[in-house]
Order: sequence, then C-alpha cells, then structure tokens
Amino acid sequence: MTGKILIVALAVQVISAVFFLADSLISIFDLRANPIDWRVKELLEISAAIGLLIGSALGAVAVRYVLAASNKAEAGIRVASGAFHEMMEENFENWGLSVSERDIAMLMLKGLSIREIAAIRESSEGTVKSHSNALYRKANVTGRGQLQSIFIEDLMDGGVAPRARDKTPVRSD
Repeated sequence: MTGKILIVALAVQVISAVFFLADSLISIFDLRANPIDWRVKELLEISAAIGLLIGSALGAVAVRYVLAASNKAEAGIRVASGAFHEMMEENFENWGLSVSERDIAMLMLKGLSIREIAAIRESSEGTVKSHSNALYRKANVTGRGQLQSIFIEDLMDGGVAPRARDKTPVRSD
C-alpha cells in the first residue's frame, strides 16, 4: 500500500509542479495567444496548490508508515539477536564449557584467528589452542567449521540442533 501512496503523491506533485512551471514559462515568453479568464487561471492555480498539499500529505503518511515498518523490523532483529545469544549460551551450558572456553567460542564464532584471540585475551596462542581443543571435544566437533555449522543450522532450523542437544557424534565425509 505504501508504494501506491508514494506513486500517487509523486504523480500529484509532479502534475502540480508542471502546471506552475508551464504557467510561468508561458507568462515569461508570452506564449499564450488568447488570454484565459482570470477566474479560470486562479482556479487552476488553486487546484495545483491543493494538489501539492495533498501530495505532501500523502508523502508524509508514506514516510510515517515506512518509519513504523523500519522500527518494527529493527525490533525483530533485536529479538532474534537476543534469542540467538540465548541459544548459544544454552549450547555452551549443555556442553559444560568453562568461562574461558565460552569466551574463546564467542570469539571464534566472530571469525577471529587464534592469534587475534590470544591478543584479546592477553594469553598465549598455546593456551587458546588448548581451550579450543577442549571446546571442540565438549561440543563433539572436529574443528571451527563444524562448531560454526552448529549455530548456522540452529539459525536455519529456528532452534537448537539435535546434535547440539544430545551430543551425537559428528561424522566427517
């Protein structure tokens, strides 16, 4: 519906603007062969001005509708983001991850390298690798890719993946 309102508003404003522009050009270049009655001209100008006002009002309604839809979408994204974080925490809890392993898992899921994670945590790369291996073992995956795939599956399925709940072994093909 918003698209139709915007098209109508734009059409009304363009027609009204064209009228005012044409009237000005006709007056400037004295192109009118037979002058029209002043009452007709005033009615045309009033109609064009009303058209501009209607177009502006319809445009304002459309902008209000678009802003409301945008706010609704942003609220949905915030809810989904919160639900995703809760799902991650639930998986971490099910796997029995330590605080360090949770931090490393979060940073891994964000795509940081072992070196970057070590720098952020102010620890050695060996320590990060050790926590990563413990994390993989507890999550029953063989590496970062499979860890990420658990959460991608959860996003696509809309819930916790069965493997993450029951720790069914992952087979690599």
